[in-house]
Amino acid sequence: MIITIDGPAGAGKSTVAKALALRLGYRYLDTGAMYRAVTYVALMSKQDAVAVAQGSAWVDHLADPALRSDEVDAAVSAVAGLLEVRVAMRDEQRRFLAEGDAVAEGRDIGSVVWPQAELKVWLDATPAERQRRRAAERGEEAGATALARDRQDAAQMIVPHDSVRLETDGLGVSEVIEQIVILVGQRA
Repeated sequence: MIITIDGPAGAGKSTVAKALALRLGYRYLDTGAMYRAVTYVALMSKQDAVAVAQGSAWVDHLADPALRSDEVDAAVSAVAGLLEVRVAMRDEQRRFLAEGDAVAEGRDIGSVVWPQAELKVWLDATPAERQRRRAAERGEEAGATALARDRQDAAQMIVPHDSVRLETDGLGVSEVIEQIVILVGQRA
């Protein structure tokens, strides 16, 4: 089963998707890390982001802590907005998901990358809650930039028409996961 989790920054996509994949014994696809790795390699090597995305050097940096640096934060939206980069990443994401049983998170996974997913979830939270979460996770400045990132990334955020919308304000990670596990059981 492929489960897609989409939504804006600070809604809890990564945290929920990682924990859900672990709980279900599924593979986890962190699309944000993919775009961040391309951005990081392009910045560090002074190469064109499209060329980086179409190559494979970025794969070696998927777990690099530098992907969460302020420099990458400032540039990732512009890189992710490049059509050629999105096409290269979409193709990689589709190859991964074609292997089955995975939880994938992003901004257009259920609408563009894998619209045939058996379960599509749109995680959301109020702007104030998302800003609070980002600030708690990465500092006050990151909290303030989370909402700005949403405006920059608006073109990539597409709510799948057949997704289940979950508002995460006031919910802990385990509560959100329990709601999704129930949905998985209903579709199995």
